[in-house]
Amino acid sequence: MTSRQRSAPEARLRVHVARTIGDRRKILVALSGGLDSVVLLHLLRFPIRTELVAAHFDHAMRPDSALDASWVSGLCRAWDVGLETARAADPPESEATAREMRYAFLFAAAERLGADAVLTAHHADDQAETVLFRLARGTGLPGLAGIPVRRGILVRPLLAFTRAELEEYAAQYRLAWREDPGNRSLRFARNRIRHCVLPELERARPGATRRIARLAQAAAAAERGWRSVIAVAVDDVVEHRDEGGFVLARERLLAYDPHIRARVLRHLLERLDSRPDRAGTRSAVTFIRSGMSGTGVELPGGVRLEREFDSLHLRTARAEAQQQDVALRIADAGPGSGRFVAGGRKYAARWAPAGHVVPAGYAASFDPSSLRFPLELRA
Repeated sequence: MTSRQRSAPEARLRVHVARTIGDRRKILVALSGGLDSVVLLHLLRFPIRTELVAAHFDHAMRPDSALDASWVSGLCRAWDVGLETARAADPPESEATAREMRYAFLFAAAERLGADAVLTAHHADDQAETVLFRLARGTGLPGLAGIPVRRGILVRPLLAFTRAELEEYAAQYRLAWREDPGNRSLRFARNRIRHCVLPELERARPGATRRIARLAQAAAAAERGWRSVIAVAVDDVVEHRDEGGFVLARERLLAYDPHIRARVLRHLLERLDSRPDRAGTRSAVTFIRSGMSGTGVELPGGVRLEREFDSLHLRTARAEAQQQDVALRIADAGPGSGRFVAGGRKYAARWAPAGHVVPAGYAASFDPSSLRFPLELRA
Protein backbone atom coordinates (compact mmCIF):
# COMPACT_ATOMS: atom_id res chain seq x y z
CA MET A 1 0.00 0.00 0.00
CA THR A 2 1.47 3.37 -1.01
CA SER A 3 1.58 6.46 1.18
CA ARG A 4 -0.97 8.12 -1.13
CA GLN A 5 -3.36 5.19 -0.76
CA ARG A 6 -3.00 5.21 3.00
CA SER A 7 -3.87 8.91 3.19
CA ALA A 8 -7.04 8.64 1.07
CA PRO A 9 -9.43 7.57 3.90
CA GLU A 10 -7.91 10.20 6.18
CA ALA A 11 -8.39 12.95 3.60
CA ARG A 12 -12.04 12.01 3.06
CA LEU A 13 -12.65 11.79 6.80
CA ARG A 14 -11.09 15.18 7.53
CA VAL A 15 -12.90 16.97 4.70
CA HIS A 16 -16.26 15.43 5.58
CA VAL A 17 -15.93 16.09 9.33
CA ALA A 18 -14.90 19.71 8.72
CA ARG A 19 -17.82 20.24 6.34
CA THR A 20 -20.31 18.67 8.76
CA ILE A 21 -19.13 20.70 11.75
CA GLY A 22 -19.07 23.95 9.79
CA ASP A 23 -18.12 27.11 11.68
CA ARG A 24 -18.96 25.83 15.17
CA ARG A 25 -16.28 27.14 17.49
CA LYS A 26 -16.44 25.31 20.83
CA ILE A 27 -17.01 21.58 20.55
CA LEU A 28 -17.85 18.93 23.13
CA VAL A 29 -16.98 15.38 22.01
CA ALA A 30 -18.63 12.34 23.59
CA LEU A 31 -15.71 10.03 24.42
CA SER A 32 -16.54 6.49 25.50
CA GLY A 33 -13.01 5.24 24.84
CA GLY A 34 -14.14 2.97 21.99
CA LEU A 35 -12.73 2.95 18.47
CA ASP A 36 -15.19 5.39 16.93
CA SER A 37 -14.99 8.09 19.61
CA VAL A 38 -11.17 7.87 19.81
CA VAL A 39 -10.93 8.31 16.03
CA LEU A 40 -13.29 11.31 16.15
CA LEU A 41 -11.32 12.96 18.95
CA HIS A 42 -8.06 12.36 17.06
CA LEU A 43 -9.50 13.87 13.86
CA LEU A 44 -10.45 17.02 15.75
CA ARG A 45 -7.35 17.26 17.93
CA PHE A 46 -4.70 16.81 15.22
CA PRO A 47 -4.22 19.33 13.74
CA ILE A 48 -4.84 21.26 16.95
CA ARG A 49 -8.28 22.64 17.72
CA THR A 50 -8.14 24.79 20.86
CA GLU A 51 -11.89 24.95 21.59
CA LEU A 52 -12.23 21.21 22.13
CA VAL A 53 -13.45 19.37 25.25
CA ALA A 54 -14.14 15.66 25.69
CA ALA A 55 -16.94 14.26 27.86
CA HIS A 56 -17.12 10.77 29.40
CA PHE A 57 -20.12 9.31 31.23
CA ASP A 58 -19.59 6.19 33.34
CA HIS A 59 -22.86 4.25 33.40
CA ALA A 60 -21.53 2.03 36.23
CA MET A 61 -23.08 -0.97 34.49
CA ARG A 62 -19.91 -3.10 34.77
CA PRO A 63 -17.65 -3.69 37.77
CA ASP A 64 -14.63 -2.51 35.77
CA SER A 65 -16.26 0.53 34.12
CA ALA A 66 -14.09 2.85 36.25
CA LEU A 67 -11.08 1.53 34.31
CA ASP A 68 -12.58 2.99 31.12
CA ALA A 69 -12.92 6.37 32.83
CA SER A 70 -9.32 6.19 34.02
CA TRP A 71 -8.07 5.24 30.54
CA VAL A 72 -10.01 8.09 28.91
CA SER A 73 -8.59 10.51 31.46
CA GLY A 74 -5.06 9.40 30.60
CA LEU A 75 -5.72 9.78 26.87
CA CYS A 76 -7.00 13.33 27.31
CA ARG A 77 -3.96 14.26 29.39
CA ALA A 78 -1.65 12.85 26.72
CA TRP A 79 -3.47 14.73 23.95
CA ASP A 80 -3.90 17.90 26.04
CA VAL A 81 -7.70 17.88 25.78
CA GLY A 82 -10.03 19.06 28.54
CA LEU A 83 -12.29 16.39 29.99
CA GLU A 84 -15.73 16.47 31.64
CA THR A 85 -16.73 13.31 33.55
CA ALA A 86 -19.68 11.97 35.51
CA ARG A 87 -20.73 8.62 36.95
CA ALA A 88 -24.24 7.24 37.42
CA ALA A 89 -25.28 7.06 41.06
CA ASP A 90 -27.19 3.85 40.25
CA PRO A 91 -26.65 1.66 37.18
CA PRO A 92 -29.44 2.17 34.60
CA GLU A 93 -31.82 -0.75 34.20
CA SER A 94 -31.90 -0.68 30.40
CA GLU A 95 -29.96 0.51 27.35
CA ALA A 96 -32.65 3.14 26.72
CA THR A 97 -32.29 4.56 30.23
CA ALA A 98 -28.50 4.55 29.87
CA ARG A 99 -28.82 6.54 26.65
CA GLU A 100 -31.14 9.08 28.28
CA MET A 101 -28.70 9.55 31.18
CA ARG A 102 -25.77 9.93 28.82
CA TYR A 103 -27.39 12.58 26.67
CA ALA A 104 -28.67 14.47 29.69
CA PHE A 105 -25.06 14.65 30.95
CA LEU A 106 -23.74 15.75 27.53
CA PHE A 107 -26.28 18.54 27.06
CA ALA A 108 -25.82 19.79 30.63
CA ALA A 109 -22.04 19.86 30.15
CA ALA A 110 -22.41 21.69 26.83
CA GLU A 111 -24.63 24.34 28.42
CA ARG A 112 -22.25 24.79 31.33
CA LEU A 113 -19.21 25.16 29.03
CA GLY A 114 -20.95 27.27 26.40
CA ALA A 115 -20.29 24.68 23.67
CA ASP A 116 -22.16 25.25 20.40
CA ALA A 117 -21.93 21.60 19.28
CA VAL A 118 -22.04 18.16 20.90
CA LEU A 119 -20.40 15.52 18.69
CA THR A 120 -21.00 11.78 18.88
CA ALA A 121 -19.15 9.17 16.82
CA HIS A 122 -22.01 7.14 15.37
CA HIS A 123 -20.94 5.62 12.04
CA ALA A 124 -22.53 3.88 9.03
CA ASP A 125 -22.65 0.49 10.80
CA ASP A 126 -24.63 2.09 13.64
CA GLN A 127 -26.96 3.63 11.06
CA ALA A 128 -27.55 0.32 9.25
CA GLU A 129 -28.10 -1.43 12.59
CA THR A 130 -30.68 1.18 13.62
CA VAL A 131 -32.61 0.94 10.33
CA LEU A 132 -32.71 -2.88 10.48
CA PHE A 133 -33.76 -2.80 14.14
CA ARG A 134 -36.62 -0.43 13.36
CA LEU A 135 -37.69 -2.49 10.34
CA ALA A 136 -37.86 -5.60 12.50
CA ARG A 137 -39.87 -3.71 15.11
CA GLY A 138 -42.36 -2.46 12.50
CA THR A 139 -41.37 1.13 11.81
CA GLY A 140 -43.24 3.52 9.54
CA LEU A 141 -41.59 5.46 6.74
CA PRO A 142 -40.13 8.15 9.05
CA GLY A 143 -38.26 5.44 10.98
CA LEU A 144 -36.21 4.58 7.89
CA ALA A 145 -34.45 7.94 8.26
CA GLY A 146 -32.49 6.33 11.11
CA ILE A 147 -30.05 8.46 13.09
CA PRO A 148 -30.06 12.14 12.02
CA VAL A 149 -26.76 13.84 11.20
CA ARG A 150 -27.89 16.93 13.13
CA ARG A 151 -30.50 17.58 15.77
CA GLY A 152 -30.12 20.94 17.47
CA ILE A 153 -26.56 21.21 18.74
CA LEU A 154 -26.07 17.44 18.42
CA VAL A 155 -23.92 16.54 15.39
CA ARG A 156 -22.80 13.10 14.13
CA PRO A 157 -20.06 13.71 11.55
CA LEU A 158 -19.01 10.05 10.99
CA LEU A 159 -22.35 8.63 9.79
CA ALA A 160 -21.08 8.39 6.21
CA PHE A 161 -18.15 6.10 7.16
CA THR A 162 -18.09 2.40 8.02
CA ARG A 163 -16.39 0.88 11.04
CA ALA A 164 -13.87 -0.71 8.66
CA GLU A 165 -12.83 2.75 7.44
CA LEU A 166 -12.43 3.97 11.01
CA GLU A 167 -10.33 0.89 11.81
CA GLU A 168 -8.12 1.70 8.81
CA TYR A 169 -7.64 5.25 10.08
CA ALA A 170 -6.83 3.98 13.58
CA ALA A 171 -4.28 1.52 12.20
CA GLN A 172 -2.60 4.30 10.20
CA TYR A 173 -2.04 6.32 13.39
CA ARG A 174 -1.60 3.27 15.66
CA LEU A 175 -4.41 4.41 17.89
CA ALA A 176 -5.47 2.35 20.89
CA TRP A 177 -8.97 2.09 22.28
CA ARG A 178 -11.08 0.26 24.84
CA GLU A 179 -13.48 -2.55 23.93
CA ASP A 180 -16.69 -2.74 25.97
CA PRO A 181 -17.39 -6.48 26.48
CA GLY A 182 -21.09 -5.64 26.75
CA ASN A 183 -21.05 -4.70 23.06
CA ARG A 184 -20.47 -8.36 22.18
CA SER A 185 -23.25 -9.82 24.30
CA LEU A 186 -25.94 -11.40 22.13
CA ARG A 187 -28.53 -10.82 24.87
CA PHE A 188 -29.35 -7.50 23.22
CA ALA A 189 -31.25 -7.40 19.92
CA ARG A 190 -29.04 -4.63 18.55
CA ASN A 191 -25.91 -6.68 19.21
CA ARG A 192 -27.40 -9.67 17.37
CA ILE A 193 -28.05 -7.42 14.38
CA ARG A 194 -24.51 -5.98 14.65
CA HIS A 195 -22.64 -9.27 15.01
CA CYS A 196 -24.90 -11.74 13.18
CA VAL A 197 -27.25 -10.07 10.70
CA LEU A 198 -25.01 -7.34 9.23
CA PRO A 199 -21.98 -9.62 8.68
CA GLU A 200 -24.22 -12.15 6.88
CA LEU A 201 -25.67 -9.38 4.71
CA GLU A 202 -22.15 -8.22 3.88
CA ARG A 203 -21.15 -11.74 2.88
CA ALA A 204 -24.26 -12.11 0.73
CA ARG A 205 -24.10 -8.59 -0.75
CA PRO A 206 -20.78 -6.80 -0.12
CA GLY A 207 -21.40 -3.12 0.59
CA ALA A 208 -24.83 -3.77 2.12
CA THR A 209 -24.03 -1.72 5.22
CA ARG A 210 -23.16 1.37 3.22
CA ARG A 211 -26.24 0.97 1.01
CA ILE A 212 -28.54 0.69 4.03
CA ALA A 213 -26.93 3.86 5.43
CA ARG A 214 -27.58 5.57 2.07
CA LEU A 215 -31.22 4.49 2.29
CA ALA A 216 -31.40 6.28 5.64
CA GLN A 217 -29.97 9.42 4.02
CA ALA A 218 -32.57 9.24 1.24
CA ALA A 219 -35.37 8.68 3.78
CA ALA A 220 -34.17 11.67 5.82
CA ALA A 221 -34.23 13.85 2.68
CA ALA A 222 -37.74 12.60 1.88
CA GLU A 223 -38.85 13.44 5.42
CA ARG A 224 -37.58 16.99 5.01
CA GLY A 225 -39.69 17.24 1.85
CA TRP A 226 -42.71 15.81 3.66
CA ARG A 227 -42.36 18.37 6.43
CA SER A 228 -42.62 21.22 3.92
CA VAL A 229 -45.74 19.63 2.36
CA ILE A 230 -47.34 19.08 5.76
CA ALA A 231 -46.62 22.66 6.79
CA VAL A 232 -48.63 23.90 3.78
CA ALA A 233 -51.47 21.46 4.49
CA VAL A 234 -51.61 22.49 8.17
CA ASP A 235 -51.90 26.15 7.22
CA ASP A 236 -54.71 25.21 4.82
CA VAL A 237 -56.88 23.16 7.21
CA VAL A 238 -56.35 24.94 10.57
CA GLU A 239 -59.04 27.59 10.94
CA HIS A 240 -58.17 28.63 14.47
CA ARG A 241 -55.53 27.83 17.05
CA ASP A 242 -54.97 28.76 20.67
CA GLU A 243 -53.15 27.40 23.72
CA GLY A 244 -55.78 24.69 24.17
CA GLY A 245 -55.84 23.23 20.68
CA PHE A 246 -56.96 23.60 17.07
CA VAL A 247 -60.14 23.97 15.02
CA LEU A 248 -59.88 22.27 11.61
CA ALA A 249 -61.91 22.57 8.42
CA ARG A 250 -63.10 18.98 8.01
CA GLU A 251 -63.93 19.11 4.28
CA ARG A 252 -60.58 20.67 3.39
CA LEU A 253 -58.78 18.01 5.43
CA LEU A 254 -60.76 15.22 3.73
CA ALA A 255 -59.72 16.59 0.33
CA TYR A 256 -56.13 15.48 0.99
CA ASP A 257 -54.74 12.00 0.38
CA PRO A 258 -55.28 9.77 3.45
CA HIS A 259 -51.52 9.56 4.05
CA ILE A 260 -51.19 13.36 4.15
CA ARG A 261 -54.34 13.52 6.30
CA ALA A 262 -52.76 11.17 8.88
CA ARG A 263 -49.51 13.13 8.90
CA VAL A 264 -51.31 16.43 9.42
CA LEU A 265 -53.15 14.89 12.36
CA ARG A 266 -49.95 13.48 13.92
CA HIS A 267 -48.20 16.83 13.46
CA LEU A 268 -50.96 18.68 15.31
CA LEU A 269 -51.18 16.05 18.04
CA GLU A 270 -47.45 16.31 18.65
CA ARG A 271 -47.94 20.05 19.15
CA LEU A 272 -50.33 19.07 21.97
CA ASP A 273 -47.87 16.50 23.42
CA SER A 274 -49.97 13.58 22.17
CA ARG A 275 -48.25 10.73 20.32
CA PRO A 276 -50.75 8.03 19.33
CA ASP A 277 -49.52 4.69 18.05
CA ARG A 278 -50.49 3.35 14.64
CA ALA A 279 -53.84 2.00 15.88
CA GLY A 280 -54.64 5.30 17.61
CA THR A 281 -53.85 7.29 14.49
CA ARG A 282 -55.99 4.97 12.38
CA SER A 283 -58.90 5.37 14.82
CA ALA A 284 -58.64 9.16 14.70
CA VAL A 285 -58.44 9.23 10.88
CA THR A 286 -61.51 6.97 10.67
CA PHE A 287 -63.40 9.31 12.98
CA ILE A 288 -62.48 12.32 10.84
CA ARG A 289 -63.98 10.56 7.83
CA SER A 290 -67.12 9.04 9.34
CA GLY A 291 -67.68 10.37 12.89
CA MET A 292 -71.04 12.06 13.45
CA SER A 293 -71.43 15.67 14.49
CA GLY A 294 -71.59 16.03 18.26
CA THR A 295 -69.39 12.98 18.93
CA GLY A 296 -65.69 12.60 19.67
CA VAL A 297 -62.84 10.22 20.48
CA GLU A 298 -60.24 10.29 23.23
CA LEU A 299 -56.58 10.30 22.16
CA PRO A 300 -53.34 9.79 24.12
CA GLY A 301 -52.00 12.68 26.18
CA GLY A 302 -55.42 13.85 27.37
CA VAL A 303 -56.47 15.13 23.93
CA ARG A 304 -60.01 14.87 22.57
CA LEU A 305 -60.98 15.00 18.89
CA GLU A 306 -64.57 16.16 18.29
CA ARG A 307 -66.70 16.89 15.25
CA GLU A 308 -69.07 19.83 15.19
CA PHE A 309 -70.82 19.90 11.81
CA ASP A 310 -68.08 20.84 9.32
CA SER A 311 -65.43 21.55 11.94
CA LEU A 312 -63.08 19.30 13.89
CA HIS A 313 -61.83 20.29 17.33
CA LEU A 314 -58.57 19.05 18.83
CA ARG A 315 -58.38 20.13 22.44
CA THR A 316 -56.49 19.10 25.54
CA ALA A 317 -58.38 18.00 28.63
CA ARG A 318 -56.75 20.90 30.48
CA ALA A 319 -58.16 23.38 27.98
CA GLU A 320 -61.61 21.79 28.23
CA ALA A 321 -61.55 22.06 32.02
CA GLN A 322 -60.57 25.73 31.84
CA GLN A 323 -63.19 26.62 29.23
CA GLN A 324 -65.73 29.12 30.63
CA ASP A 325 -69.44 28.66 29.87
CA VAL A 326 -70.64 30.89 27.04
CA ALA A 327 -74.32 31.19 26.08
CA LEU A 328 -75.58 31.32 22.47
CA ARG A 329 -78.16 34.06 21.70
CA ILE A 330 -80.79 33.40 19.01
CA ALA A 331 -82.38 36.68 17.95
CA ASP A 332 -85.34 35.44 15.87
CA ALA A 333 -86.88 32.42 14.12
CA GLY A 334 -84.82 32.91 10.94
CA PRO A 335 -82.09 30.40 9.96
CA GLY A 336 -78.69 30.66 11.62
CA SER A 337 -75.87 28.87 13.39
CA GLY A 338 -73.48 29.43 16.27
CA ARG A 339 -71.46 27.90 19.10
CA PHE A 340 -71.83 27.83 22.86
CA VAL A 341 -69.97 26.34 25.84
CA ALA A 342 -71.81 24.43 28.55
CA GLY A 343 -70.19 22.57 31.44
CA GLY A 344 -66.76 23.17 29.96
CA ARG A 345 -67.70 21.50 26.65
CA LYS A 346 -68.07 23.25 23.31
CA TYR A 347 -71.17 22.73 21.16
CA ALA A 348 -72.33 23.91 17.76
CA ALA A 349 -75.94 24.58 16.87
CA ARG A 350 -78.02 25.37 13.78
CA TRP A 351 -81.62 26.51 13.62
CA ALA A 352 -84.03 26.98 10.76
CA PRO A 353 -87.75 26.92 9.85
CA ALA A 354 -89.39 23.53 9.29
CA GLY A 355 -88.34 21.69 6.16
CA HIS A 356 -84.58 22.23 6.53
CA VAL A 357 -82.44 19.07 6.80
CA VAL A 358 -80.69 18.56 10.17
CA PRO A 359 -78.66 15.57 11.46
CA ALA A 360 -80.95 12.76 12.63
CA GLY A 361 -80.99 12.31 16.38
CA TYR A 362 -79.69 15.79 17.11
CA ALA A 363 -82.81 17.83 16.34
CA ALA A 364 -85.70 19.28 18.34
CA SER A 365 -88.80 21.07 16.98
CA PHE A 366 -90.70 23.97 18.51
CA ASP A 367 -93.72 26.08 17.57
CA PRO A 368 -92.29 29.58 16.94
CA SER A 369 -95.51 31.17 18.21
CA SER A 370 -94.91 29.65 21.63
CA LEU A 371 -91.39 31.09 21.92
CA ARG A 372 -90.36 34.54 23.07
CA PHE A 373 -87.23 35.84 21.32
CA PRO A 374 -84.38 36.35 21.89
CA LEU A 375 -83.59 32.83 23.05
CA GLU A 376 -80.46 31.57 24.81
CA LEU A 377 -78.78 28.17 24.72
CA ARG A 378 -76.82 27.80 27.94
CA ALA A 379 -75.95 25.39 30.75
